[in-house]
Amino acid sequence: MRTLEHFPNLVTMFFTRAAEKGDAPFLWTRTGGTWVPISWAEAARQVASLATALTALGLKRGDRVMLVSENRPEWCISDLAIMAAGCVTVPTYTTNTERDHSHIIENSGARAVIVSTAKLARTLMPAIFRAANAQIVIGMEEVRIAQSSVDVHHWHSLIAQHPADPEQVAARADFVREDLACIIYTSGTGGSPRGVKQHHGAILHNVKGCAAVIAEDFGWDDEVFLSFLPLSHAYEHSGGQHFPIGLGGQIYYAESLDRLAANIEEVGPTIMFVVPRLFEVLRMRISKAVAKQGGMGAWLLDRALDIGDRSYNGRLRLVDRPAQLAVRTLFKPKIAKKFGGRLKAMVSGGAPLNPEVALFFQSLGVCILQGYGQTEAGPVISCNRPSAGIRTDSVGPPLPDTEIRIAEDGELLIRGELVMHGYWRNDAETARVLKDGWLHSGDIGEIDDRGRIRITDRKKDIIVNDKGDNVAPQKVEGMLTLQPEIAQAMIYGDRRPHMVAVIVPDPDWTQEWAARTGAHMKGLNENSTYRTAIGAALERVNKDLSVTERVRRFVLADEAFTIENEQLTPSLKIRRHVLRDVYGARLEGLYRG
Repeated sequence: MRTLEHFPNLVTMFFTRAAEKGDAPFLWTRTGGTWVPISWAEAARQVASLATALTALGLKRGDRVMLVSENRPEWCISDLAIMAAGCVTVPTYTTNTERDHSHIIENSGARAVIVSTAKLARTLMPAIFRAANAQIVIGMEEVRIAQSSVDVHHWHSLIAQHPADPEQVAARADFVREDLACIIYTSGTGGSPRGVKQHHGAILHNVKGCAAVIAEDFGWDDEVFLSFLPLSHAYEHSGGQHFPIGLGGQIYYAESLDRLAANIEEVGPTIMFVVPRLFEVLRMRISKAVAKQGGMGAWLLDRALDIGDRSYNGRLRLVDRPAQLAVRTLFKPKIAKKFGGRLKAMVSGGAPLNPEVALFFQSLGVCILQGYGQTEAGPVISCNRPSAGIRTDSVGPPLPDTEIRIAEDGELLIRGELVMHGYWRNDAETARVLKDGWLHSGDIGEIDDRGRIRITDRKKDIIVNDKGDNVAPQKVEGMLTLQPEIAQAMIYGDRRPHMVAVIVPDPDWTQEWAARTGAHMKGLNENSTYRTAIGAALERVNKDLSVTERVRRFVLADEAFTIENEQLTPSLKIRRHVLRDVYGARLEGLYRG
């Protein structure tokens, strides 16, 4: 079994792999309809040259460099070059507002900004001009700024002007695992983002732990990754970038979310890091496509789901064998082809995955490994694995060398090298969550007799009704969005007699309903028959909920929850505080109506 070396820092890990892999392909993008690679050797040359250029520009060890870009090879190269120069990367979402950028650039004290496009630069510039320390802007594409106080450079020109030997730059990387690698600002589901100080050892701990899962449960070969979650998120930064580097794998950058399904089929990834929302969308698309096809396809899907459920619950019968054989030979290969044909596992993280959704994909032969983590812990804390027995309501055992404890109030506590060194310039919050070396996660959980963790809810998100009963909102919301009528939902009811909800109807179902009933799309939210149909979906869910969890009334959202309207985080989790601001008065009105 292959194992990962004990690297002193992320830079050394990269240059070691680059020396081993040489001219083998490393980073891929689709250009002009063709996937084009950058080799490990070429990437190492660019990292070394850009690191040398950053030093020539006057950046010193410990200086922060803000990185604002879509997922692309230049992101990975810039991140590694920043660290190779002894600086600290500050990854930042491309979807951030000017206000978000101002907060991060001021709070981090970044001296330089690397930005991908002129369009992104326009949003950034007001924040840069106001910042006390930001003096350098480097554009991956041409960026023009009519401001003499800011020193503007072109990314490719800097690399060309400062050629460097990767071996010499690698030899200067004397950083240790305790040294700060990056400051990742949490996406802020409940308020302003906080800067999490991730050291080299935290990410290396994650890389080594995840490598053990792959090596022991699936075999470590020539791994291929498809990167599409934002690299500014800790989950993709560690899992979709540094983990592939540790494995010596290839990284393909997806073109867009709309092209993701096509990219998966073209690229044939062996491992993918995804969020639950993607599974929910794929489940709906697969179900609809098969239902429209009808006939044998619909029969095979029904049999696959039935057999999957029976197998998971240990209730397979002898009479199931013919159907099981038909599913295995006629249906699962077609599904496997849709996922590229060589997929070992899709790792779900960032938010809880509904067990029913997980079982759906497992029944189709797609291996789903639900993980659990936080930006404050590398971010991966645990992961399901076949050798531990996969349970869809579990996030698996902790990674190697990770200690887990349950506090008296049920809160999950974590200790190990993966735990952050604190929040940047925020001693009060650091003291609140780090106590005696234990990270207080804010999650409520339990550990079963096989060491697998089960998360029941976020401690701070738990709704307490007027009778003192606790309601876990993510569970109820997950069940609501399994209904074909409902795309998104948020429940509400703290210190109230019962639960109410904001509902985003599914657009495809809405169009089909309107066509079937002859209703006009305009003003549909006020159509009583339409609202009754959605109410029926709530009633189906309520039958499987306790009295305290049931949703009694609802309002229809004015628009979908999106990153652009700031109602979703970039990792597609709902921002409860934003939704409460928008819909709070209407939700309160449901209790009076």
